[in-house]
Amino acid sequence: MQLLIILLAIVIQVFLTVKKVSPFISLLIVSVLSGLALGMKPVDLLKSIEAGVGSTMGGLALIICLGAILGKILEESGAAEKIAVTLIKGFGEKNIQWAVLLTGFLIGIPLYYNAGFVILVPLVFMLAKKTGLPLLYIAIPMAAALSTTHCFLPPHPGPVVLVNAFKADLGKTLLYGICIAIPAVIIAGPLLGRLLKKISSSDVDLYGVASTSEVKVLPKALPSFIIALLPVILITASVIAANFLPAASVVKRILLFTGDSTIALLLSVLLAIYYFGIRIGRKMEVMMKLLTDAVSGIAMILLIITAGGVFKQVLIDSGTGNYIASFSSKWQMPPLLFGWLVTALLRVMIGSATVAGITAAGVVTPLVLSGVVSPELMVLAVGSGSVFGSHINDSGFWMFKEFFKLSLKQTFLSWSVMETLISIIGLIGVLLLNMIV
Repeated sequence: MQLLIILLAIVIQVFLTVKKVSPFISLLIVSVLSGLALGMKPVDLLKSIEAGVGSTMGGLALIICLGAILGKILEESGAAEKIAVTLIKGFGEKNIQWAVLLTGFLIGIPLYYNAGFVILVPLVFMLAKKTGLPLLYIAIPMAAALSTTHCFLPPHPGPVVLVNAFKADLGKTLLYGICIAIPAVIIAGPLLGRLLKKISSSDVDLYGVASTSEVKVLPKALPSFIIALLPVILITASVIAANFLPAASVVKRILLFTGDSTIALLLSVLLAIYYFGIRIGRKMEVMMKLLTDAVSGIAMILLIITAGGVFKQVLIDSGTGNYIASFSSKWQMPPLLFGWLVTALLRVMIGSATVAGITAAGVVTPLVLSGVVSPELMVLAVGSGSVFGSHINDSGFWMFKEFFKLSLKQTFLSWSVMETLISIIGLIGVLLLNMIV
């Protein structure tokens, strides 16, 4: 009966998504209906909703908001563009795919997918026009890099939500994620791009970047790289310090403090505000306006994540947890494979990678909390599943199609294949890491 209720909840979520109901509202509706159907008393259900909001936002709100602010400052200051231009000049035309891939990877760490995509699209068209290379040959490595960082690497909302839900170590998740992301982005990026050389899109001039607008003075390359990557540097340093420095070391205590995800992002934001703003004479009001714009731009993401946390809490408090925890063993299915499969099915049905990951977290969290699987690897298993089989119900599918003027068939052969490759390679990487760590 419990399984039937969970399946019906997922069906209702899919139905409401198809009817264009906001995932924030639909997840709340599904949470309430699931709780009542699972036999929860109304008073207990209300307590679960409150607990779900508190437990989810308590570990996420600051990280997601600070990440958005850092990305916005990098975008508006021209630092993201400077990173792209510097890498491309350094690699040269022969290795243009690798330059674009690394650019997308570095920009994709601090920026959300949509923001990174919009920033890099004009660059892709400019390169295609200047080099005469096929558009998708250059575009696929860029999109693969952004998509890979989006599903594997904190501080993106999806991975951070899962880290919080599974009580995983953020630093370990980041390191494991990088190990998986590198082969995934190489295979689904440059290698796939070469196979898609023959797919031609509409006139490149339509999106040519020749502009009559005033040329922006870009910041210097070194500080742009350092500030963009500072959160990753600080978090990685804290993981190294935790494992190799003596417990009494002052340096260890400092690195553990600065390597906390919230502190690392806060330090990066403060440095970005100073270097890209105050130092060059921009008024504090201007920089705070960027802050406000960044946070307002992710308000709905925060609400969706909160509603997903409510759904997770209802499933746990309703007593469904133990049932779900034993479910994969009844099927004799490894927990990591089970987590990936549930998320992949949700992704195909719902379309949104973030919503699929959040919904799946509610289903597989009891498995993680029971101690039968590494929480860090489950984060990556669910993250891998969240990009599987992107098609017409995914906004990313349409963004890729419309920007590059592709037909539906061309979009399936390029974008959908790329996303599915990342998902499958991610699953393989997770299963391999599970054998090692």
